[in-house]
Amino acid sequence: MADSFDLLIAGATVVNHDGVGERDVAIANGRIAAIGDLKSAKAAEVLDGKGLHVLPGVIDSQVHFREPGLEHKEDLETGSRAAVAGGVTAVFEMPNTKPLTTSADTLADKVRRARHRMFCDFAFFVGGTRDNINDIPALEKLEASAGIKVFMGSSTGDLLVDDGTSLDAIIAKISRRASFHAEDEARLKSRMGIRRAGDPSSHPEWRDPEAALIATKRLVAMAEKYRKRVHVLHISTAEEMAFLKDHKHYASVEVTPHHLTLEAPDCYARLGAYAQMNPPVRDARHRAAIWSALQSGVVDVLGSDHAPHDRSEKEHAYPDTHSGMTGVQTLVPIMLDHVNAGRLSIERLVDLTSHGPQRLFGLRSKGRIAVGYDADLTIVDLKRRETIRNGWIESRCGWTPYDGAAVTGWPVGTFIRGRKVMWDGEILGPANGEPVRFLEGY
Repeated sequence: MADSFDLLIAGATVVNHDGVGERDVAIANGRIAAIGDLKSAKAAEVLDGKGLHVLPGVIDSQVHFREPGLEHKEDLETGSRAAVAGGVTAVFEMPNTKPLTTSADTLADKVRRARHRMFCDFAFFVGGTRDNINDIPALEKLEASAGIKVFMGSSTGDLLVDDGTSLDAIIAKISRRASFHAEDEARLKSRMGIRRAGDPSSHPEWRDPEAALIATKRLVAMAEKYRKRVHVLHISTAEEMAFLKDHKHYASVEVTPHHLTLEAPDCYARLGAYAQMNPPVRDARHRAAIWSALQSGVVDVLGSDHAPHDRSEKEHAYPDTHSGMTGVQTLVPIMLDHVNAGRLSIERLVDLTSHGPQRLFGLRSKGRIAVGYDADLTIVDLKRRETIRNGWIESRCGWTPYDGAAVTGWPVGTFIRGRKVMWDGEILGPANGEPVRFLEGY
């Protein structure tokens, strides 16, 4: 044991691979240096953790921070402020920016923009397209590359790949786990007439469960053909979960807090287009099936799919409204409220938000509270009651679909590589975000 540490978190309840129990955590040089009974240890700073839970730093593996090109909605700085305000220590950001992140140059540009300007650590997905298939093996290995992301159904941006030949070629080329938005574009196009002008509750009727299931089955068949790892994002249907439970050899599964929390038709009646997402929030049957899959272990990770739009873009008449909502800042409090309601354990939440991303994507030195790992910590008060308000939201768009929601469980501290970047609602600078490192890459 070191003679002296930089920080000692004393008397907290630590949640890690060893279970849940009261332990001290010592940090030195940005890493976990010791765990256990450290009452006799010396430290430059001692933080009283009594009554608090220390979790491995929460990793949100699906966010859209909109920079470059769409900074009126969000940018890397404001998005990362939202992340750390909500207890999130690292994010994987999506490629549907302007320009699209589809080359070594556009990825490097994002890294330059992000380093020491983002408050959290970061990685960026590279969009898989018809034009960069031959570059995929190199793009997967670049600094801060989270791997390849493919849109099989049209959403926000211009990254649609809906033909079988191109999808087949992309999956044949990948070596790392690639992530997919799975909705069938042909079915979406054929059903556009189902949309009712001014009625966002018709959104899940248009983008129906069959559109999702067709694409997910197609994706999994290609993964099994080539024995390649695929990650199916934001699963929203009971039918997909029933299929995926029998096809886990190559496919991993993400769900979102909004598909676990919101429910049609109520959410559309209350929120209108502010509840509009791709794939859509659906009714009670689908929500119950997603919870069942999470509780039985079919689900591997939680991602927020943070996708902000400004109010003007959400307040057009449907279907001219934009799909997407904020989520990175509310992921932790919304899910802690589910923990307190008995829907999942705190250990399962940690598995979904820390251990799971580390396992699936092969993160180096993150995702666990263990000696030698980065000192990325999310500190929460499981008993604290708060009401989520738009005024708390750090995202540039300034709104959340959970405005007015009373929750039990709240993030009170965010530590990244040993640095305190948020404490009791205050974001502490300067920004010091660095690229996440991967076992199968840079």
